[in-house]
Amino acid sequence: MKGPILGRRQVLAGGFAAGAALAAPAIAQARTRVRLGYLHVVAVDGQIFTGLDRGSFDKQGIDFELVERNTGPEVFEAMARGEVDVLSAGGVISNYLALGAGRAFLINDVEIATAQLWVRPDRGVRTFADLRGKRVATTERTTAHIFLDRALRANGLGLADVQVASSSMPDAVGAFISGEVPAVALWVPFNIRVRDKAPGAVKLVDASAFYPQSAVVGGWVAGHAYYQANKDVVQRIIRGWAEANDYMVRNPKAAAETLQQRHYQNASVADIAEALKAQKMFSSREWKRLYADGTVARWLQQVSDFFMAEAGVATSTPATDYFDPALYLSTIQ
Repeated sequence: MKGPILGRRQVLAGGFAAGAALAAPAIAQARTRVRLGYLHVVAVDGQIFTGLDRGSFDKQGIDFELVERNTGPEVFEAMARGEVDVLSAGGVISNYLALGAGRAFLINDVEIATAQLWVRPDRGVRTFADLRGKRVATTERTTAHIFLDRALRANGLGLADVQVASSSMPDAVGAFISGEVPAVALWVPFNIRVRDKAPGAVKLVDASAFYPQSAVVGGWVAGHAYYQANKDVVQRIIRGWAEANDYMVRNPKAAAETLQQRHYQNASVADIAEALKAQKMFSSREWKRLYADGTVARWLQQVSDFFMAEAGVATSTPATDYFDPALYLSTIQ
């Protein structure tokens, strides 16, 4: 689904103050159209929509054409077909980047509890032991897939001990709700559908049980050619993102309310607040430290290691090569 171009031409209801934790250019910016691929989950698009609503990207001369997809793999496929210039996604970035799909330049958050494992006692699954030999719906090569592996291993099982039924997340959740499968590894906000449509379902565990040892991060990626030719645009995206991110860190309640009212009408404000708590966000300056000391590269690498082992790939691009912190470090003061 291709969305409208959003930026200077976006109509904003009620104005917003433009406070920021970093200096933005005082002169008017030339307008730049950027095709942005993303999936509609708060951990991925929270800063995008907050920045659009508050004029943060507009101030930087960025007009986003939004291209929404259901899963991270679909967003990367869109970039491979030349349909988007940059993308924002979850833990799946560590898979595609290790395979040479582009350069990461910006991290959104650590997905502490965005991934969850739900089971249906009415289909014979109440504990991890009950999962042996059972079908578990999820979307492979995503945050949910990584989490499922770690949750199983922490409880004496492995992916080989269950039947992983991979599909798009909407289909995976639909199969769980209908009773076709007795378990699903999902990401927020699909838990809302489960709670509403399968009231007898039980959340067995979420990813917070394995943090910080198993941190999963998501963020922004550009194709190699676009990144090399448009570093000035990437820097402006970083500035706009940082302003939006810092507003969310300082004002989580207000951010949740606006996100719900404008972009998540099918959820409640409490649901969006819960989703924000499920992800660990740092201020733009705190992220600077985590970029500089190699923490982010280590987080990315441990997830790449999982994906490459699952795929049987012996040689891949290390995170220290596919993640470039240089532009962020030179942009954020």
